[in-house]
Amino acid sequence: MLVALVVVFIIGYFCIAMEHSIKIDKSATALLLGMLMWVLFILGADSIPYVVEQAAQHGYDVSHLTDYVNHVEIIGHLGDISSTLFFLIGAMTIVELIDTHGGFTIITRRITTRDKLRLVWILSFITFFMSSVLDNLTTAIVMVMLLRKLVNDQHERWLYASMIIIAANAGGAWSPIGDITTIMLWVNNNVSAGALICYVLLPSLVALLIPLLFISSKLRGRLPALATNGQNDKVGIISAKERSTLFYLGVGGLIFVPIFKTITHLPPFIGMLFVLGIIWIYTELMYNKKSLTSGEPQNRLSRILQRIDIPTILFFLGILMAVAVLQASGILGSMADWLDKKVHNIYIINVLLGCISSIIDNVPLVAAAMGMYEIVPFDQVPDLLAAGEIYRLSFVEDGSFWLLLSYCAGVGGSMLIIGSAAGVVVMGLEKMNFGWYMKHISWLALLGYLAGAAVLIAEVILFPPIHTFHGF
Repeated sequence: MLVALVVVFIIGYFCIAMEHSIKIDKSATALLLGMLMWVLFILGADSIPYVVEQAAQHGYDVSHLTDYVNHVEIIGHLGDISSTLFFLIGAMTIVELIDTHGGFTIITRRITTRDKLRLVWILSFITFFMSSVLDNLTTAIVMVMLLRKLVNDQHERWLYASMIIIAANAGGAWSPIGDITTIMLWVNNNVSAGALICYVLLPSLVALLIPLLFISSKLRGRLPALATNGQNDKVGIISAKERSTLFYLGVGGLIFVPIFKTITHLPPFIGMLFVLGIIWIYTELMYNKKSLTSGEPQNRLSRILQRIDIPTILFFLGILMAVAVLQASGILGSMADWLDKKVHNIYIINVLLGCISSIIDNVPLVAAAMGMYEIVPFDQVPDLLAAGEIYRLSFVEDGSFWLLLSYCAGVGGSMLIIGSAAGVVVMGLEKMNFGWYMKHISWLALLGYLAGAAVLIAEVILFPPIHTFHGF
């Protein structure tokens, strides 16, 4: 049964990776994969010794394994997964609301330079910091739409777009709300917001700067002058002041979520939905004050919700449920044991995981790593320190392993254009060739990735997180 689960997962994942070739949406494949693996799991649970052992620890005998799977495994994993999904739904809704009301023009309309070198640096750093607040997919879309208004030559636009991919992935790696993988690690308490920013910001910046320096040498001179079209003070029936208010309220709310978690110790999705509720009420009051005719558009939040990318949410549901089966069956635990015995080096393990994330989606990769290794409780730290178990200390909250995983899984996806959501969306919008990116950009992204990883490794060795943030 264990072999069957692994084979089905590999086949399903291959179909997800070949989405464009087989012309089947990856969300459909992920959903089928996740549900099929749970069917196989519950039918063959009695043949898996690990499952029988875990069931006995929860008070279920072999004759009640079905009850154990339904009431313990499925409910437990679905609770963890739902926390991530509700967080994403809230964040995606706020971003869509800002975009629909033209809020992002507050940033984009201020970029007026025609100097090629200056423009690539401006776009890269805006993307880097924007993706730390928004998700890298949304950031990539916003920046590519802006890029189309600024650069006409396709070859040059591909260079700019490539830097947007690298900057979006690097920017999302150091923020607890910047990427789905960091959200997963943060929601699950593998890392705290403070440690993530403190340790991963500099390596992520290095991973951006090295490719940027090389790309800068290819962009010299000035771009043709832009046609000057005046900006209207209204987007539909929304004034410039209201547009600005929605932008600052939305972005400020996203930034507030980590603070909310720190203060209340509640799961982050509660903070996100709390912010969404405030913004929803504000938009209702805003529209209620207006004298509207039947022909005027009203982008109330109830309508915005209809535009949320539900297929993406279902993709995460399917793939995370599939990974949950690998965890519940003990497969991921066995892989962790093998890596501990054969490799036993968190730096090598994470660098390899980052390289793999350029080929396969980093969401199941991080989910698998989280399932392979449990968080070491703080009450075990004194004993581990006394015994010199430095390796095990890497797996406490804010441990070196989790910080490296956040960086490597996020930044490593830039090495291939299909290795990240930002890369895939830019590939689709700009019709960028896989081969062109691999020839001109992949080696630059690899150099930046390895340099950033070296900086992060140096940081955790010189300033161990467990001492810096937790006083051990």
